[in-house]
Amino acid sequence: MLNQSPPVARISLPSKGRLAEDSLAFLQACGLTVYKPNPRQYEAVIPTLPGLKVLFQRPADIVVSVRNGSVDFGISGMDVIEERRGSNGDVLVLHDALGYGGCSLAFAVPEEWDDVTRMNDLVARAARLGRPLGVATKYPILAGRRLEKYALPYTLISAEGTLETAPAIGYADLICDVVSSGQTLRDNHLRLLEDGVILQSQASLIANRGSLQTRPQALEMARVLLEYFEAHLRASGNLSVYANIRGQSPETVAQQIFTHCNIRGLQGPTISRVIVAEGEQCWYDANLIVPRDQLFTTIQGLRAAGGSGVVVLPVTYIFDEEPPRYKAMLAALAKED
Repeated sequence: MLNQSPPVARISLPSKGRLAEDSLAFLQACGLTVYKPNPRQYEAVIPTLPGLKVLFQRPADIVVSVRNGSVDFGISGMDVIEERRGSNGDVLVLHDALGYGGCSLAFAVPEEWDDVTRMNDLVARAARLGRPLGVATKYPILAGRRLEKYALPYTLISAEGTLETAPAIGYADLICDVVSSGQTLRDNHLRLLEDGVILQSQASLIANRGSLQTRPQALEMARVLLEYFEAHLRASGNLSVYANIRGQSPETVAQQIFTHCNIRGLQGPTISRVIVAEGEQCWYDANLIVPRDQLFTTIQGLRAAGGSGVVVLPVTYIFDEEPPRYKAMLAALAKED
């Protein structure tokens, strides 16, 4: 059964699609598995955080709910956040790089527009047509803001369905939409403008500013979420490497590692004595935290330092003394005070 105790905070997650699946997977990887016994329910809990109630909404509705304070936190794409956050500062971005849901919000034109490669070229195109250009988009605020920078006559055409077909059927001249691989654009004979990207987007954590300022429970929950997120993201790109190395002392083993390895660990190698039978050589166990993309060179360096029996393990969390993004959140709240 779901925890029936009153929640101290609420968080909204995407309810459908790839972003919903990836959000649940991300939280699980952070050690914050969402428990939703009935897939038809629109609420759930995170047993690790019994005071946090989980709701499920469309990404755009998540931003609106955080903005009006009906939920304290939300995870949505930065493209939707920037479109829906409003101008009063009620939506505070706590973490803008959760590492999934990556895409770009950009302008795309028909491939046959050979004379249009940059935004400025749209002005000449509109002049030749003798009318404003029709721009199909689900992002009227962001698209309009970018188009206003050019002396370009245009009309925004609101659309909720598939945009890529709009130019082909004459519904619009060009589109402004999110792009991942670009394959859908190519399939519909569209291409991006060279300077047409409005923003790079990925899944982000947002909060209601008023909740953080007036409710200590929400502020503490923000800290907990950022602790888990930051520690997991920092750890995900690293591995823990152990090696047994012959030596006379921890200092001499450390010097061997410094001589042969470019990686020193977080602050330096951790070295501990290996207990061996009387009369055998002295061995020490050295532990290093290394980036995944430097694993092979690290192993080669440890071997050159006299290491053997190298063991590699994944790292679940790496906690800082205090999460940098939590400090940034406190600084942002202080500015408003």
